[in-house]
Amino acid sequence: MCGIIGYIGDRAACEVIVKGLKRLEYRGYDSAGVVTEDGGRLFIKKGAGVIDELTEKLGLLNMPGKRGIGHTRWATHGVPSDVNAHPHTDCTGKIALVHNGIIENFAEIREHLLSRGHTFKSDTDTEVIAHLIEEELKSAPSFEDAMRNALLKLRGSFALGIIYAEEPDRLYFVRNESPLVLGIGDGENFAASDVPAFLEYTNRAIFLDDGEYAVIGKDFYVIKKLATGEVVEKPVQEIEWTLEMAEKSGYPHFMLKEIYEQPMAIKDAIHGNIDAVKKAAEEIARYEKIFIIAMGTSYHAGLVGRYLFQRLAKRVPIVEDASEFRYEFEDLIDEDTLVIAITQSGETADTLAAMKLAKKRGAKVLAIVNVVGSMATRVADMTLYTHAGPEIGVAATKTYTTQLTVLTMLAIELARVLGTADGAYLSSLEEGLQRVPDLVESVLKHDAALRELAESLADRRDFFYIGRGINVPTALEGALKLKEISYIHAEGLSAGELKHGPLALLEEGVPVVAVAPSGKTFDKMVGNVEESRARGAFIIGLGDREELRRVSSAFIEMPGIDELLTPIVYIIPLQLIAYHLAVLRGNDPDKPRNLAKSVTVE
Repeated sequence: MCGIIGYIGDRAACEVIVKGLKRLEYRGYDSAGVVTEDGGRLFIKKGAGVIDELTEKLGLLNMPGKRGIGHTRWATHGVPSDVNAHPHTDCTGKIALVHNGIIENFAEIREHLLSRGHTFKSDTDTEVIAHLIEEELKSAPSFEDAMRNALLKLRGSFALGIIYAEEPDRLYFVRNESPLVLGIGDGENFAASDVPAFLEYTNRAIFLDDGEYAVIGKDFYVIKKLATGEVVEKPVQEIEWTLEMAEKSGYPHFMLKEIYEQPMAIKDAIHGNIDAVKKAAEEIARYEKIFIIAMGTSYHAGLVGRYLFQRLAKRVPIVEDASEFRYEFEDLIDEDTLVIAITQSGETADTLAAMKLAKKRGAKVLAIVNVVGSMATRVADMTLYTHAGPEIGVAATKTYTTQLTVLTMLAIELARVLGTADGAYLSSLEEGLQRVPDLVESVLKHDAALRELAESLADRRDFFYIGRGINVPTALEGALKLKEISYIHAEGLSAGELKHGPLALLEEGVPVVAVAPSGKTFDKMVGNVEESRARGAFIIGLGDREELRRVSSAFIEMPGIDELLTPIVYIIPLQLIAYHLAVLRGNDPDKPRNLAKSVTVE
């Protein structure tokens, strides 16, 4: 996730762009840049760092011109640096662009362009787009045709802002699976990743759909289909948000916004790892001694990873808290060991210490990380990125589901390399994973009903979350979410463990959340629910079968999907329940007491 903005009108473009970038900084903050045009010449200033620092350091407010584009970055390809910051240009310096998204086939395009004599300056996937347009311009009748021809060769997700020095009256903006909205003013027009970037100047907006692009001037705009160039008529909408509301896209809290961002985040995790997981799987296939280390929510993702690996690849990893790993397993680590470290921030102190120990003992280390250029990426031998974008809320939501997505892809590919699972089944799992974003979207439609459920439970003192098999971690994560932000005591555990002690705590009205999709332990799970119901528990059933509905006090109907994919989908209602209970109890879910987003001390 990155933030882009463009402006054309009579104001100083740099001032509008810098203000807009500050309001988009929640979308990324490791580097930024601005390009403006004046007198047929492009002026570019960019660098690593946050907007406020760069504004003063680079003199962003002193750039000439009344049209331009800007970018605030959350790195996906290439570490945060001055050279990898956007905008990126072609060889002539006449084309500049900014990009939010991931280009899946950038490597093959880059190789082709290198063979055609192009020179690259950065490590990003974005730079290939500028050079590809330059190449197409050699034979296309117009810049717009060259742009369309180039972009139709791309695979992946992208929102683009493009400026061409030789066309002083216009800017181009393109959307494909990454957000983009136009701001319609009087004698000026805007485009951005999100409304807050231009809401100070206009509340009139047009939301582009996938496969559309816009050409904007100070007094005109036109929207077309990327595939055909056909003009599209779209309505102008009036935005009624305040600026503060707009930064959260109208959501009251970042956490809720990030819960709703999960369909796109999961798509980005898939798009960004198709090639990467293949390379990683081939590299790690020789290891039978595997450890997965993590903390908190990432640890729960690691537990799901264990089930995926043992079911598909017939490898049985040991999953351990990173804080305990280096004290208990030091003597077992050697050059025949693979350590998979999962960390959202890439800066978790305990996980980093465990990774360094593993490296010292000769182990191969694979990191699954959200933040490009973080310390974990520098310690690890290999890295897979989750591509979730910045997560402002302290309680992890989209970073968890994208970790699960990457682990699922890795387990499938590892099973394919090892030949430990039927090829047709693995392909069906991949097809199912492609459907997950839409299924998550469907589950989010339960939000109003989940809020009503939360209202009826806001005074409860204790919650129990139960699951079996691959959804024991879902129960653990659901309980953690509730504890983190609502401050209600919650326990997550295996449903089979319930009668070995915790059942003594059940009494009339105590909520028991049962995570029970169809699968090989479904019947056992229903039996465990019956045991809880017999003690007067209030059963909240998450599942896809009538047998569970009949024994539930409240039933959340979930979509049918392969059991191995259910953890990604079934955590969504648990996140929403935790969120609503926190708000109903007067808590700020974005800033839970005593907690920090990244734990950088042991």
